[in-house]
Amino acid sequence: MTLSIQSIELRDFRSYGRLCLEGIGPLTVLVGPNAVGKTNIVEGIQLLTALTSFRHPTIEQMVRRGAERAFLGAHVSDGNRELDVELRMEGHAKRYALNGKAKRTADLKGLVPSVTFTPDDLDLVKGSHGTRRKALDALGSQLNANYYLILKDYEKVLQYKNRLLKEEASDVMIDSIDEMLVTVGAQLACYRASLFERLVPQVARRYGEIAGRGEALACAYRPCWEAGAPAASESAADAAPALAPLTRDAAREALEAALAGRRAEERARRRAVVGPQGDAIAFAIDGMDATLYGSQGQQRSVVLAWKLAEAAVIEEMLDQKPVLLLDDVMSELDEARRAALVSYISDDVQTFITTANLAYFDQAMLSAARVIQLPLAE
Repeated sequence: MTLSIQSIELRDFRSYGRLCLEGIGPLTVLVGPNAVGKTNIVEGIQLLTALTSFRHPTIEQMVRRGAERAFLGAHVSDGNRELDVELRMEGHAKRYALNGKAKRTADLKGLVPSVTFTPDDLDLVKGSHGTRRKALDALGSQLNANYYLILKDYEKVLQYKNRLLKEEASDVMIDSIDEMLVTVGAQLACYRASLFERLVPQVARRYGEIAGRGEALACAYRPCWEAGAPAASESAADAAPALAPLTRDAAREALEAALAGRRAEERARRRAVVGPQGDAIAFAIDGMDATLYGSQGQQRSVVLAWKLAEAAVIEEMLDQKPVLLLDDVMSELDEARRAALVSYISDDVQTFITTANLAYFDQAMLSAARVIQLPLAE
């Protein structure tokens, strides 16, 4: 059964000294003017579900000014289990707990998954490959604790290699770190390829439903070593629809060969250019690169399709529907795309929506929602 959020408490988090929301149901609409703290609530819920923040802040930024520490808590239940998820932030440390017992972040991945959609997510198509890699990794980290751990290990290895290259370390030292990079990087590439292969059909199908004009969306993922992998400044219109199945041995061999062939380039640039940090993800609509040639409406349809596909994959793999967090996105979508999103919301998905304007919602939806006017009365 799906765990849903029953109550939320924020203490000394962002703009809130203390905020308690009890009796939370399937649909909560947080309405209020800009800068009133709506997004802070969404961020707090994301930290308790996906265990990350779309803002990528420091702890100092999240602790309320003048306070020493922040606390976030959520009571969740599926009718059988009653669980309390807590996060305490102080100094440079984030500490999670489940029912009062300390837990690593990896231990809680996938417990209460969520999908967050903010205006910044519209950069998924028109932004860099790095933006798309982060979106894929964020999804993978919720689905698989090992994916999350391998990603963190790779980031540490990459940081160390870049330091060695900057310091012009010996070939022996570079060889040593490259061995680690190949081991961890190949595993990360395999995780990404497997997840992408599962995600692509869902994205393409939902794009077709949203666009409704017979347009075909192709999604391409190319690892850094593959010939013809589109760089950030190149068109991906001719890229194949998806990455072929990738084995760890094949990924290791390809990474080793690419590292050997580009050692001089990495030395000259004094930074790592080979590895999963150079993988490319691209979208093409009817054979045309969506980043370069897609209309604003088409690009937004791709993003919406990606988000709905994320939710579908989470449900498929974890056997529970994710919490949906929509931060002021209704104003960014036209009527048809709002309707597509609302149709998903009505499909038994616990949802939190922030907005400055209730006119984006029909009366039937509002009557089924708990509407909370912000700021709350003291």
